[in-house]
Amino acid sequence: MSTANAHVFDTTLADFETAVVAQSMQTPIIVDFWATWCGPCKTLGPILDKLAGEFNGAFKVAKVDVDQEQQLASMFQVRSVPTMVVFKDGQVLGAIPGALPEGELRKVLEQIGVQPLAAANEEPEELAPLDPHEVVQALRQAINAEPDKAELKLDLALALLRIGNTSEAEKLLDGLPANLAADERTTRARATIGFATLLKDAPPPQVLEAAIAANPNDWRARHYLGVHQLVDGNSEAALAQFLEILRGDRNWEDGLGKKSLIDAFKVIDDAALVSAYRKRMSALLF
Repeated sequence: MSTANAHVFDTTLADFETAVVAQSMQTPIIVDFWATWCGPCKTLGPILDKLAGEFNGAFKVAKVDVDQEQQLASMFQVRSVPTMVVFKDGQVLGAIPGALPEGELRKVLEQIGVQPLAAANEEPEELAPLDPHEVVQALRQAINAEPDKAELKLDLALALLRIGNTSEAEKLLDGLPANLAADERTTRARATIGFATLLKDAPPPQVLEAAIAANPNDWRARHYLGVHQLVDGNSEAALAQFLEILRGDRNWEDGLGKKSLIDAFKVIDDAALVSAYRKRMSALLF
């Protein structure tokens, strides 16, 4: 039985050990014993082929023509066709005579732990980013439904920081119970509020960028721009600004470049990025 499905193949006694038994150590295999004269085989075969394609290689189907491979059929005591023999981890899990409907076949796959795999060329679907204001509104509604659930208040505080509402976020953080007050997310939130406070009288980013373009050694503009970037979630750009201050004048404003880097490390939830910039900071200092 020829097929264009990459997860379905014909097998014989000569290659059965390698093609089925050995391969089942990595991927479950259903051996479909069939015959050209068998009516039910013509029903079962296409369903198996369809599921093998749908599951993208989570299991494979090996076809055995019993008229051509009588010795192989005898080895597995196949007395009628169609008969399916399930292999997994190099072992026979069981034999299933008859043409099962698609729903029953799916149950068999579920019982042996087979779940569909993503296609190799399938790009993961990109989810549209959530509107931060909608997140805040949703969390407010959740708190109204469960006012005693402190974890929701921490989530709301973090969401409020993303839309620049630092005053309400700080009040929520102040009211958290002791276990959440010591939470790493709370520590980051408070550090973020500290940075956001610095922007009270700061020029907008466009003005700061123009100032830096005119004078790359304008450390004040670089510091403000770095704070803007950090609060806006552009962590790497912020660290680059603070590092440039440290590189240009490590003593400026009593070492504000170094201090800003260290404080930023507390805010950024990206261990690899923080580690990389810690090394760069150390290379400049020592």
